[in-house]
Amino acid sequence: MKLGIIGATGMVGRVMIDLLDKRNFLLNELYLCASKKSVNQELFFKNKAYQVISVYDLFLKKPDIVLFSAGSNISKEWAPKFSNIGSIVIDNSSAWRMDSSKKLIVPEINASCLCSEDKIIANPNCSTIQLVMVLFPLHLEYEISRVIVSTYQSVTGTGKKALDQLNQEQKKDGNYSFRVYPHPIYQNVIPHCDHFTDKGYTLEEMKLINETRKIMNDYNIAITATSVRVPVIGGHSESVNITFRKKPSINRIYEILSKIKGIIIQDDPKKNIYPMPLYAHGKDEVFVGRIREDFSLKNSINIWIVADNLRKGAATNAIQIAEYLTRKKCV
Repeated sequence: MKLGIIGATGMVGRVMIDLLDKRNFLLNELYLCASKKSVNQELFFKNKAYQVISVYDLFLKKPDIVLFSAGSNISKEWAPKFSNIGSIVIDNSSAWRMDSSKKLIVPEINASCLCSEDKIIANPNCSTIQLVMVLFPLHLEYEISRVIVSTYQSVTGTGKKALDQLNQEQKKDGNYSFRVYPHPIYQNVIPHCDHFTDKGYTLEEMKLINETRKIMNDYNIAITATSVRVPVIGGHSESVNITFRKKPSINRIYEILSKIKGIIIQDDPKKNIYPMPLYAHGKDEVFVGRIREDFSLKNSINIWIVADNLRKGAATNAIQIAEYLTRKKCV
């Protein structure tokens, strides 16, 4: 197995490297690739130094699987080229997610639809992954008619420069020449994730709406979203209001979610137990709590969901897809 990572020096890329080690992914050769300014930089995997190479040099290696985490422009340019030489691309950008010819995969939900003919596979948006992990099993039981989701998203979702902005503002050193947000993020909450569309929604909000429907294969679910950037680094949090077509049972919802691999329920408010990004940080699971009936609307509940956006929201999900493909001998 020859595997390459494009964007290996980025925040998600580095987590991918760490997870390949911790999950004992079977590799014969690993290639780490990044932008020209990072070429020849050294990264470590299993205590061995690897020299960063260019995308073109990776292309010449003809890897079996390529994990892309370098932005949609790179993915649009290079993913077809790799797929044409037989490589399987697992792309973490937004480039292919809504392409009708490409599959959008959360392994716990829809990996079974993958086959050897799938050469470009889309990894969903980080906030979408943790949302559908909870919605899908409940949809199978009660049929969801509407979802209202408000997200509270870590600065790590924007990248290293956003984390640098938060740290520098916290230190109050006054050097904000590289500011990536239009306002200070330290001690602030910004209701603005990604660019605004003509309809007043941000691209992040539209990703939540469109990707959720595609993954769940139900375009009749009404979904609305508000995405907010918050000054935390541990992961994304979501307040979700769900309306079903069938009357739900809170006890049954606990039972359903407790059986889903990759979900951990943390829900004992009397003991101050509920999911928080501080404790989700560095973990692969999706944490769920504050499960309660919505007394204002028939067949509705409220739920709180937290996950590390760099792990299950990005790197872990991508590697789980690669693991599935190798198990099913699609590579």
